[in-house]
Amino acid sequence: MCSSVFTHRRKNIGEAKVGLTKHHSGVPPSFEKFLKFRIFVDADACPVKQEVYRVAKRYGLRVTLVAGSRLYVPDNPAVALEIVGQGMDMADNWIVERVETDDIVITGDIPLAARCLKKGAFVLSFAGKPLSEDNIGPILATRDLLSKLRETGEITGGPAPFQPKDRSRFLRELDETIGRIRRSRE
Repeated sequence: MCSSVFTHRRKNIGEAKVGLTKHHSGVPPSFEKFLKFRIFVDADACPVKQEVYRVAKRYGLRVTLVAGSRLYVPDNPAVALEIVGQGMDMADNWIVERVETDDIVITGDIPLAARCLKKGAFVLSFAGKPLSEDNIGPILATRDLLSKLRETGEITGGPAPFQPKDRSRFLRELDETIGRIRRSRE
């Protein structure tokens, strides 16, 4: 038996009007409480969007891509694109205003991750590293230190290039995170 799910879908035309699309998730009604959480993607530089779409489709989850400009979005009513403009932290602020407990946020932005963790969300880096209240403090401190060292010219360069093993780790961790949320709701 299919259950109806409603999602807002951003249309990429002109002023980008929001419309309401009805679709059937194909997920048993017993999973309805499980489906109430969403996946938010800080999408402008995200290298794992295809993986997010694939996993979300398998579990019948809603995905919201948040970006400063138009991006390709698959023809799937459970995937929405929110275009928030190019301003400083606009995408971050949009996500933080809407994220709720047990939502999943996919980001490479450490300050955004910290803000989402405070709201009870699960956060994964693009490379699949889970961020938590236990590890976000040292990660923020390291980020700030490296930023200062780059400003003074003492070090150059940035993070290591994205590798196939990062993509595999991301898929594994996203599956495990969804499993943890699902078990906590049983």
